[in-house]
Amino acid sequence: MEFQYENSFDVKEKINQSKIAILPVGAVEAHGPHLPLGTDNFLAERLSHKLAERTKAFILPTLPYGQVWSLRNFPGSINIKNNSMIAFLVDIGESLYKQGFKTFVMVNGHLGNQTALKEAARVLYESCPEMRVIYFFYPGMNNAAAEVREKSSTHNTYFHACEIETSFMLYLAPELVNMEKALTDIPTIPQHADFTPTPWEDFTETAVLGDASLATKQKGEHIINTALENMVKIMEDLK
Repeated sequence: MEFQYENSFDVKEKINQSKIAILPVGAVEAHGPHLPLGTDNFLAERLSHKLAERTKAFILPTLPYGQVWSLRNFPGSINIKNNSMIAFLVDIGESLYKQGFKTFVMVNGHLGNQTALKEAARVLYESCPEMRVIYFFYPGMNNAAAEVREKSSTHNTYFHACEIETSFMLYLAPELVNMEKALTDIPTIPQHADFTPTPWEDFTETAVLGDASLATKQKGEHIINTALENMVKIMEDLK
């Protein structure tokens, strides 16, 4: 159920029947020449639809901007500060709480947003004590990715416009991928990047962290379905 298409006369009863709201959270940033700037939005939206089908939840309109500090200087990137995101998410959560929702799920398509989502959830824990707040970023994906990837990751946390994320797109939004432009860029990410602010232009000119040409729909389907199963289980465990 897409929340924005409901009307005020009918929605109250539908909320009473569901009480679960899913918010796709994405970003606008560089993803190489083969993926669109809104890749994280499309992934969050389409994964949210799959989750909503399994949980009979409402899908809220996407929050389409995120914290993209590391890539803010690349053409097309639009950066939102963490504090701005936290305030926005808290306002949405508190509004949902007043409307009667009992579960607020944020489905994140961009790793850089995770700090803001966690902090917003902590604020809502205090202000909305009877509402469960969950923030997801592909739970269980690391093990699933290890099962299908052909090249090792360039970083123990980052994955971006690479074999893995491009595979996600080939499964969830294939019409938006141009594999003819998929390239290989395996940068050496300095160790200090984990301990001090480091703009990505310091180590990549493309914003691709790996071999995007190795991406396949089958790899994306395996990882996404693993994450989806974990999301559903976590939600059921928290009822």
